[in-house]
Amino acid sequence: MIIQARKWSVSACLVTSSLLWVSSKAPSQIITIDAAPSHVANTFSPVRSLGAAIDRLRTGTPDHLLTDPVLKEILGAGWQTVTYRQNTELMVEAWHWNPNGTWSDGGKQQGYFVGSAEPTAEMIRHSWAAPLPHRGFSRGDGNGWSRLTDGDPNSYWKSNPYLTKAFTGEDDSLHPQWVMIDLGSQAPVNAIRIAWAEPYAKHYSVQFWTGALEPFYDGTTKGTWQTFPLGAITEGKGGTVTLKLVSWMIPARYLRIWMTESSNTCDTHGSADKRNCVGYAINELYVGALSPDGQFNDYVTHFPSRNQTVTWPSSVDPWHAVSDMDESRGDQVGFDFFFTSGVTRGLPTMVPIAMLYSTPEDAANEIAYLYKRHYPISWIEMGEEADGQHMLPEDYGALYLQFATAIHRLVPETKLGGPPFEGTFDDVEVWPDAAGKVSWLGRFVDYLKAHSRLNDFTFFSFEHYPYQDKPTYSWADLYPEPDYVRHIVQVWKDNGLPPNIPFFMTEGNIGGGAGPSTVKSALWLADYVGSMMTAGAGATYFFHYMPSPDRINGFLMLDEKYNVLGYPPQYLATQVITKEWVQPVDAPHKLFKASSDVTDAAGTLLVTAYAVERPDGQWSVMLVNRDQYNDHAVKIVFNDAETGHDRHFSGRVDRITFGSAEYTWHPQGERGHADPDGPPSKSTVSGGTETLYKLSMASITVLRGSIGD
Repeated sequence: MIIQARKWSVSACLVTSSLLWVSSKAPSQIITIDAAPSHVANTFSPVRSLGAAIDRLRTGTPDHLLTDPVLKEILGAGWQTVTYRQNTELMVEAWHWNPNGTWSDGGKQQGYFVGSAEPTAEMIRHSWAAPLPHRGFSRGDGNGWSRLTDGDPNSYWKSNPYLTKAFTGEDDSLHPQWVMIDLGSQAPVNAIRIAWAEPYAKHYSVQFWTGALEPFYDGTTKGTWQTFPLGAITEGKGGTVTLKLVSWMIPARYLRIWMTESSNTCDTHGSADKRNCVGYAINELYVGALSPDGQFNDYVTHFPSRNQTVTWPSSVDPWHAVSDMDESRGDQVGFDFFFTSGVTRGLPTMVPIAMLYSTPEDAANEIAYLYKRHYPISWIEMGEEADGQHMLPEDYGALYLQFATAIHRLVPETKLGGPPFEGTFDDVEVWPDAAGKVSWLGRFVDYLKAHSRLNDFTFFSFEHYPYQDKPTYSWADLYPEPDYVRHIVQVWKDNGLPPNIPFFMTEGNIGGGAGPSTVKSALWLADYVGSMMTAGAGATYFFHYMPSPDRINGFLMLDEKYNVLGYPPQYLATQVITKEWVQPVDAPHKLFKASSDVTDAAGTLLVTAYAVERPDGQWSVMLVNRDQYNDHAVKIVFNDAETGHDRHFSGRVDRITFGSAEYTWHPQGERGHADPDGPPSKSTVSGGTETLYKLSMASITVLRGSIGD
């Protein structure tokens, strides 16, 4: 591999002060920092708080990305600590973090796999996963499909055995399991046919959704699940049953089977393991209209692909076999390779355990293995995006406690948390419980409190993708970001986040449309990091840290031979944030809130500001000029309400800028490139009471220096 030499543009030259500040005759626009010593908004170490996230990688790429010279380029951006993401749960797979381990059915190499906790001389360089054969999801990451509508009478969905009384110690009615079917559009329904597998439901209800919107996300609280007049079954016998649900037709799109008591009979894997004999299982679902003469008109498309009628389950049994392993679906990166490659910089790393589709013993062995290897671990994240897989918070809580118990039995000192939520603008809501409560976080915290286990919840984590579902976005989409951050953090606090535990944004980026053609994504990143740390986050982790060959939207532009072709806006913005705004040292930085009066005629805030007092004694203010077409001149005031005095930069002030002047994209189809693509421009100005500082249009500017009386 050859890294092409970086070519700096003329903008890299050090420019002296007279060209980069404007006279005091310009209109006064003021940035005010609340610099009273008692008003510190957050104290953090950049080395431990400004990091990046590393996810599952395309098969064959880790050996290139996690070794020099590409790794050196990645680290050159300046992100410090890392969080290891657990993508296999999103694909509904059983993760073999260690290829060495034992099967519950060793003779047939199937069942429930537990990785070995004992290190060997062999390095774990790669880790793979097995798509679950009893999956009930038709959607989600990857290319998996549901066994509920696949047309195969021998395949079946089965719920997670760890959510039954045998493992929770609670009555099964407290952890109802369910499957939902989406007909695609509203249709007149009066019947359902359920081909039960073993174990089947003895008590269950067939219900329809009354809302106009889907039962998840936007529509969660805008409808109710109503049981069909003839849909309550109290003496289920299993087998294939055709149920007439109503004597007339009810228009419905979404139906749900709500299961509260199991037959506890054994599935096709036998009676030797009690996990095979608890929960619920269904071979196939049929929904439609039953005529008076007994003819059943089925509305469901049965097909072993995503072309099937869509279904969603409450959980999935992690049972699988060695024959299910699939190395083509991506490399989760072996722990030994990960920790010895240099990508962690030797810093404590947040690591995950698989929880939604794993076993407590396997998770505990994983953490024990890492501790026996003496790898530095900061926090343990429990599972991945349970809300995105529509798991109810009580079910997540039940798994959380079982896995926490197993982990602490082997490694008592570990710090556990989660869940981590999918990116969201607002509270994560679920179908109301008996008390009418809909907050996912609130109900999860309530579950831990009810079991006197809140002490096992030592941090809260969530993801942040404000434009994940947008293929493109406008410049105006930059403006709401600080309010998005303030709002969502307040929502978590209002809905029960314990005030004494830290919160982390463990994976995030602007989302879709963050291409290299403008500096929008760079400005968003600076605004986001400043906002999240001002809101009090313990850490924030940039996602899409690992580039991919021939991917134009990556953190670095690489060709098919892993040569660096260019430095996209977010890479260059990262350097400004991590190397100029803050010091890249493991020492406390005090962050203070700042306000701005730079607005347009509509009152839209055009310039945002984030101020830190650094351990080197300098004050550093990061200003984001989100005005796409206009420069602005601002006065910087450090206000101390406790003394009643205003202070200002004094003497030499370093000025570092990255924006549209330092980055220009030249569209040429597949040959599109940026010139210049950095570096940030640097200059000095003389601070003073009346100094106005020029902020170039569409730019990030750091002003750094001492303040006088």
